[in-house]
Amino acid sequence: MSEATDRPALGLRERKKARMRQVIQEHGLRLFREQGYEATTVQQIIDAADVSESTFFRYFPTKADVVLLDDFDPLAVSAFLSQPAELTPVQALRASFNTVFAQMSDTEMADLKERTQLGMAVPELRAAMLDQLTSAMRVLADAVALRTGRNPTDMAVRTLTGAVVGVAIAVEFLLLEDPTADLVTLLDEAMGQLEAGLQL
Repeated sequence: MSEATDRPALGLRERKKARMRQVIQEHGLRLFREQGYEATTVQQIIDAADVSESTFFRYFPTKADVVLLDDFDPLAVSAFLSQPAELTPVQALRASFNTVFAQMSDTEMADLKERTQLGMAVPELRAAMLDQLTSAMRVLADAVALRTGRNPTDMAVRTLTGAVVGVAIAVEFLLLEDPTADLVTLLDEAMGQLEAGLQL
């Protein structure tokens, strides 16, 4: 995979903020791995990352957000809107997911997979992830509507975005069942099924 530096350059302030969030998240994930999500406190993450309480909560309003928050959705939407016009919405979404994955470093991919598996394994996080997917569906509907010239509330738009969110949920459960599975391959295969019209 190519390095994250392939992404558009950020300003110094944005890079510092992104790095701080990454540091806090890395320490949080390490502690969750070592002692479990429930047993890890926000204060332990603050101490491990050597940041103030206010800094922690500026980046992560709750402990759950250490697992749930990332930039995937806005990056995917941006990549989706820049796909060639001749692609269907499903083809463009499939390509946009692969574009974002290609821009992630190996460490970022490993963190994403770990956070996804943790989110599905912990009941509190699983419920929050499903809420997050609902929000993602609205964002995706807006992007699909913009690309196709339809209204975000159009049933065709809602059906498509609901199907894509269903794909994401299916992949997340597969990752929970098989921690060795490859996230990128699973998602691309599932999107391929959707692109083919879900032929059984």
